[in-house]
Amino acid sequence: MADRELSGKTEVITGASSGFGRGAAQKFAQEGANVVLAARRDNVLDEVAAECQRAGARALAIPTDVGDEEQMERLAELAVAEFGRFDVWVNNAGAGALGRFEDIPLEDHVKVIQTDLIGTLYGSYFAMRQFHLQNCGTLINISSVIGKVPAPYFSSYAAAKHGVVGLSAALRQELQEQKIDTIHVCTVMPTTFDTPFFEHAAQYTGKEASPIPPTYDPERVVDTIVKLATDPEDEVSVGTAAKIFNFAHHFFPGVVESMMARQTHKSEIEEAQPGKDTSGSLHEPMPTGTGVKGGWKKK
Repeated sequence: MADRELSGKTEVITGASSGFGRGAAQKFAQEGANVVLAARRDNVLDEVAAECQRAGARALAIPTDVGDEEQMERLAELAVAEFGRFDVWVNNAGAGALGRFEDIPLEDHVKVIQTDLIGTLYGSYFAMRQFHLQNCGTLINISSVIGKVPAPYFSSYAAAKHGVVGLSAALRQELQEQKIDTIHVCTVMPTTFDTPFFEHAAQYTGKEASPIPPTYDPERVVDTIVKLATDPEDEVSVGTAAKIFNFAHHFFPGVVESMMARQTHKSEIEEAQPGKDTSGSLHEPMPTGTGVKGGWKKK
């Protein structure tokens, strides 16, 4: 049964071709919301749009590279042109590059920052401008536990996700000082989830992609995103490990960062299988990895 609070509302979701984005699109559609879907893979976006339409929702697929300012402005404009407004904007598109900082090509580092931080900046900018015109709206920025607790071999990803946490906090401060309580900015900080992220990530460790355990079901993040659309919170950690790490880091930052370093090194270097270096889907989309889940838990 559709959620009365979501029915007829319009949700813009970047990174909607797989992982959390695809799952959120499906769930929003089931709750009766309109969905505006953005990602680079236009053929996969059309599949997701068809799924949402079968669920009874109106769906608009707009091929978009979040790191391109003009494409992101166009995404916002087309959403408003089609539905008259949008109520929720989810900055979900993400990319990663794994390896020692100096072993990863500089252009790959830049692309991670461009996607994860600049893409979120663009999305937040055009979303907030529309929300101020409407005097209401909810911005949901997907960061990571690594946006609070850094991890080795994820240097540019950590930099970008720390930036997302800081950007979101600064926007909340501005709203507070302007005494605006009808616009909300939420930050979601998941730990490792079973999505295609690691399949798409650039890999320069000499090893195969290997999610840092424990790995959780992505539906937990999907449910969090949908819940925030009607019950916004400032910052939400998702996954028991994320909750523990973020809480403990506040009191014992050195200890927690050492634990994260050891755990990441063990997972990505010591125990991962040998593999070839790859830029993954950073510069060109990959045809594989289109589901909500990535299949890592089965492996």
